[in-house]
Amino acid sequence: MSLTQLDKPVQFLKGVGPRRAEAFQRMGILCARDLLYHVPRRYDDASTITPLARVEVGMDLTAVGKVKSKGIVPTRSGLRIFQAVLQDETGILTCAWPGQPWLDRTLRVGDRILVTGPVKFFHGRQIQPREHTVLQRAPAAGPDQATSGTHTSISATPTTTPTIFVTYPASEDLPQWIFRRVISLNLEWLLRHVGDEDHLTPATRRALGLRDLADALSTLHRPPSVDRVDAAKRRLAYDELFYLQLLQARVRYHATRERPGIAFQRTNELIRALHDSLPFTLTGAQVSVLREIYADMASPHRMNRMLQGDVGCGKTLVALFAMLLAVEGGYQAALMAPTEILAEQHAARIREFLAGMPCGVEILTGSATGRRREDARARVAGGEARVVIGTHALIQEGVEFDALGLVVVDEQHRFGVHQRLALAERDPAPDVLVMSATPIPRSLAMALHGDLDISMIDELPTGRRPVVTRLAGPDKREKVFREVARRLDRGEQAYVVYPVIEESEKAELRAAETEYERLRGDEFAGREVALLHGRMPADEKDRIMRAFLAGGIQVLVATTVIEVGIDVEGATVMVIENAERFGLSQLHQLRGRVGRGDRGGLCVVIPGGAGEGGGGSAARERLDVFARTNDGFEIAAADLRIRGQGDFFGAEQHGHGTGLRFADILVHGDLVGPARERARGIVDADPELAREENALVRLVLERRYGERLKLFGVG
Repeated sequence: MSLTQLDKPVQFLKGVGPRRAEAFQRMGILCARDLLYHVPRRYDDASTITPLARVEVGMDLTAVGKVKSKGIVPTRSGLRIFQAVLQDETGILTCAWPGQPWLDRTLRVGDRILVTGPVKFFHGRQIQPREHTVLQRAPAAGPDQATSGTHTSISATPTTTPTIFVTYPASEDLPQWIFRRVISLNLEWLLRHVGDEDHLTPATRRALGLRDLADALSTLHRPPSVDRVDAAKRRLAYDELFYLQLLQARVRYHATRERPGIAFQRTNELIRALHDSLPFTLTGAQVSVLREIYADMASPHRMNRMLQGDVGCGKTLVALFAMLLAVEGGYQAALMAPTEILAEQHAARIREFLAGMPCGVEILTGSATGRRREDARARVAGGEARVVIGTHALIQEGVEFDALGLVVVDEQHRFGVHQRLALAERDPAPDVLVMSATPIPRSLAMALHGDLDISMIDELPTGRRPVVTRLAGPDKREKVFREVARRLDRGEQAYVVYPVIEESEKAELRAAETEYERLRGDEFAGREVALLHGRMPADEKDRIMRAFLAGGIQVLVATTVIEVGIDVEGATVMVIENAERFGLSQLHQLRGRVGRGDRGGLCVVIPGGAGEGGGGSAARERLDVFARTNDGFEIAAADLRIRGQGDFFGAEQHGHGTGLRFADILVHGDLVGPARERARGIVDADPELAREENALVRLVLERRYGERLKLFGVG
């Protein structure tokens, strides 16, 4: 089986050549396969194209015509406008591009172009295109009009008039007409070879309701109708998800199966004592995820599981029950927190839960020095300490454990794949439970964290009082701060959150430093007000947070540095200024800082007013959703819908960016489960993909994801 044809360098494809190949390479198109998988940006159906004679002022439309004439029109203000007159079989229309005179060098008389945009009245009907696409290039009139020395070898005459106009991501060096032409010249040849990469049997395709790979790619580039494109993208989305899950399944195998884990023995001595001492009943969701965790820990394979749930759902208590199972089995358990102050809070709470039980609890932080630090390390190394709490330094700075059996990681987004794999190198390799404070839909969690098993707590404890959320206009700011002052008089504490630290001419936003000075001299004069932001030295931030926790500070003016923080039971109210500048999930995390005690909480969001940005319709939609619901999973789904998945997948999430181009979790979420199940089944049966029946998927995995395989050491 050979896939070498699709690995042919792009310069050897028809219509490319060495000079143009450099431009393709700058766009990440290195070989024939890359060109085949270059995803179209838009499709325009010829049946929806508006004839030029029917164009009316006020319409927003797509039109096609040939450039009849063109030129640059200067204005009194100095603005230069490029204009072109389009003509089709029915009439003519003027197109205007204000401030883009350079288009005079790229568009020719005779070019057939597609334009999209609003029609306005200016000395007659005029469209101002948001975008345009050269569908058919006119022959160059002379050497001075040639855009490169290579394009003249390509015939600009299409063999057929397309029904669907396909628009690709392009560049100044590779305009649309070149992309369309190069793909047209090579598509039949590419499709003949892509069948060799189809890893799905006809039976599997039928079971999943998916198209043949060659057929899907043919439809992607040359759709007979726009409504066929979705089915083509669904097949390509499945492939993308499958290979991502295959990569992650190999990471998971490396972490959980390659070396034996610990089969923990349960005695119920500690677990029963904790359960009976609780002044409340565990929720059904907590009980359900504990069953999953206990089943993992009882097996001889290492646990590599994520526990996710909303703010206040009881993740830490579930983790404590898991830690007690490790202790009952004769091992130690470690809980790693992102900051020292949070580690101390965890330690205090766990000591309270385990009071009177034969289970030594120790805390190890970087600030402990001298004899105190040495004594703590000795208790951990000697096994006297069975539950150990600290920062990530617990496993990174030479701390010796007597028998480490379970590692619980709080705030898992600060602890990536590489660190989890490093834990597997210990002997014996401990089980790993990572806790996520940001709830996301299950399909998204499985796509992002395919190397982990997922447990979800989707239920809040009975009687927990939700934080009341209000949306207030900028004109209500004074009234809002009067309400905050009344709460301060009752002994409560408040956060006031700003999107930036200092004022900037580029962004007219309220800034933490400026507003801190104003608030402590005006609305909160005579009260203890402090400022906290990310540029402060770590020891200063720590000092301020400890003072706020102790009640010495009444109002904390801060940036999002408090997004992941400690529980301050006295903090009952939060005001978020310029709230439109935050994502939905970020707003939800901020809101989770208040109402941690028994008095409930209030969160007031104030969008920017005139001159402060204010945000558009998407920002308003975010704030409306935020004010309407406290459900973190609903908020995450809405955030994904409003912002798009690029924000989730674009930033190399947690050390393994997905780079999804076809798969849209909102549309194709139902494919994640089948893709993951099939990928894990293949890897569990054939970890190295060495069997003949897996030769194809191994080859494609290596060619498409070779760098990531090396990155995780599973290649």
